[in-house]
Amino acid sequence: MSSDNKVVVVTGGASGIGLALAQGLLDDGYRVLALDLLEDRVVAARESLRVREPGQLRVEAADVTDEDRVDRLVDECEQGVGPIAGLINSAGIAKEIPCLDTDVKTFRQILDVNVVGSFIVARAVARKMRTRAAGSIIHIASVSGIRGNYGRVAYGASKGAIITMTKVMAVELAEYGIRVNAVAPGPIDTPLTKVVHTAATRKNWVDGVPLHRYGEAQELSGTVGWLLDDAKSGYVTGQIVSVDGGFTAMGLRAPEAAGL
Repeated sequence: MSSDNKVVVVTGGASGIGLALAQGLLDDGYRVLALDLLEDRVVAARESLRVREPGQLRVEAADVTDEDRVDRLVDECEQGVGPIAGLINSAGIAKEIPCLDTDVKTFRQILDVNVVGSFIVARAVARKMRTRAAGSIIHIASVSGIRGNYGRVAYGASKGAIITMTKVMAVELAEYGIRVNAVAPGPIDTPLTKVVHTAATRKNWVDGVPLHRYGEAQELSGTVGWLLDDAKSGYVTGQIVSVDGGFTAMGLRAPEAAGL
């Protein structure tokens, strides 16, 4: 899709990865509807996100697990902003807890927000897209949905579910011209990771990533922009693209690098 005047919905769009992706889309000329749970973040995003022209941005408070609220906002966007051409599902929560210490309430909450919330928004948007036989949906997954990362039994399960959901949706929605892909980030420096990742966790990540650093949220923009653009990725659907500094690729390091 050409970016000019195309509308993209970004969940979790007022903080972290979602905020960075929303800004990248605005810079590329897309119109953006950013959704986020907390009103204070919504207000801050309205003030901090830079637009190229009036009417390019709308930021609304929304709980992605609230089906009625999501449906209303999607309807309002279609009627007042324009037809939705893309969706980036970035809303999510995380906790680092060993599996035996993870309570069921926490497990359910993470699955509800990360998986069910992503499904609710994707379904609402896809129902609009199918009438136009076009659209690109991008779920933000994680390398923790691909690899067994310590302390992430609930978070990893949720992101693994998103990966499978991406593939199923890609197969089912292909007949409507809708492409569905996922981006699986490695460790990204965001407000969430600053809270969740302990000093020991950060060292483990840096040691386990061949590039030996955390990524920046804006480093996902190029991949997301490519997946949104039908002219560049129109034959790509059902794929999981890792943006992880080489984490999922690494096996044994060279002995000197491993300190052996």
